Formats: sequence, structure tokens, C-alpha cells
Amino acid sequence: MKKSLLAATLASAMVIMPAQAYELDTEEKKLSYSLGLMLGEKLKQDIGELDVDAFRRAVDAVYKGEEPLLNEQQVGEVMTAFQMKKVKEQQEMMAKISADNLKRGQEYMAENAKKDGVTVTDSGLHYKELTAGEGNSPGAEDTVKVHYRGELTDGTVFDSSYARGEPVSFPLNGVIPGWTEGLQLMKKGGKAQLVIPAELAYGARGMGNAIGPNEALVFEVELLDINPDAEVAAEQKPAQ
Repeated sequence: MKKSLLAATLASAMVIMPAQAYELDTEEKKLSYSLGLMLGEKLKQDIGELDVDAFRRAVDAVYKGEEPLLNEQQVGEVMTAFQMKKVKEQQEMMAKISADNLKRGQEYMAENAKKDGVTVTDSGLHYKELTAGEGNSPGAEDTVKVHYRGELTDGTVFDSSYARGEPVSFPLNGVIPGWTEGLQLMKKGGKAQLVIPAELAYGARGMGNAIGPNEALVFEVELLDINPDAEVAAEQKPAQ
């Protein structure tokens, strides 16, 4: 019994030790190992589980000039099936994220609508005046100069002109519908909170990595000026 146990232990050690004792004692080994690490890291990003033995056999076949177990057509079919599977998984994941975001946004807006000072417009935009402005309100064709901070409903800040230390100017007909509508409710010098449902923001497409699909957005906006370039031009125009 003891002899069998010892033999099994030695056999196990013989399997493990070569891998542990493997030395990168030539430049060729170092290069090969480095390439393996680089390729392994890349493959791991796209493929969670990899049969390393099958992978090694395929590489051996190529370098030894042996007949591969799959021909070119079969390889193409395997890769096409894999890509279709990945696309389906991605679509399913995005659909779930989109549905979760939409539900969370709707729940947030339902609670926000109950807060004091919040006006819900016919479009579904939530408007709350934080600081009263004076004078005229901008029209949809006007250019506005603003400071703003944009957050997701969980409080994550995805953009802020305050953080950049510089206000921005843009035409109201060139931004998301929630901004076009909300800024027209403000007066110069005013500050307001806009809670914008997904359909008045970036909808199901989202915006890059910052804003996911069907995200409701929360903005704090300060209207600094209306048509600032036109005013500067008028001031600089020589007297007739």
C-alpha cells in the first residue's frame, strides 16, 4: 500500500516538475514564451475557455508541416459559427442592459416627479428651477452659452463643463431634444435641473462608453448667455 502510494506521488511529481523546472535559457525560448503570453492575453479577452491542448496541436501541425485535422473550409465554418454565437451573446447582453436601464430610469423619474418644484412637461421632461434668471428665454434656433454637469441616475458624473473650467456654446437645434426643450424654459442667468428620459436623450443607442442604452440623464444647467457671438459681433461692428 505504501509502495503504491509512493509510486503515485513520484509519478505526480514527474508530471509537475518539468513545467516548474522549465527554463528560458535561449533567446528562441524567450521569444516563443513572450509570443505565447501576448497571444494568450489577447485570446483570453475574447474567449473565456480555451482547450490549450487542441490549440498546441494545431500550432504543432503548422510548424511541422503536418496535415491539419480541419481543412480550410471547416475552419471557416467553425469561426463563422463562433462569431455568430458571440454576436448573439452581445445582443442579448445589450438588450438586458437596455431593459434594466429603462426600468431604472422610469423608477427614478417616477420618484423625481413627486419632489417639490419639479414640473413635468408634456414630452416627459422634468424641469426644476434652481435659480431664477432675467430677461428673455432662448428659442430653438438660438445659440446658448452654458455651464453644466451631467449625471446618470446613480450619481455618476459623465460630463461637466465646471470640471473643465470653461463654459460651452452650441445651437439649441443641434443637441438632444431634452436640452432643446429645457433650455427654452430658462432665462439668462438662471440655473435649472433637467431630468431627461431616455427618449429625449440618447435613446437605445446610448453614447459611447459614458452613457448606456436607454439611460435617463440628470443635468444641472446654468444659462450664461444667449447668442453670445452675435452680441460680440455687434459690439465690434464699427459705428456707421
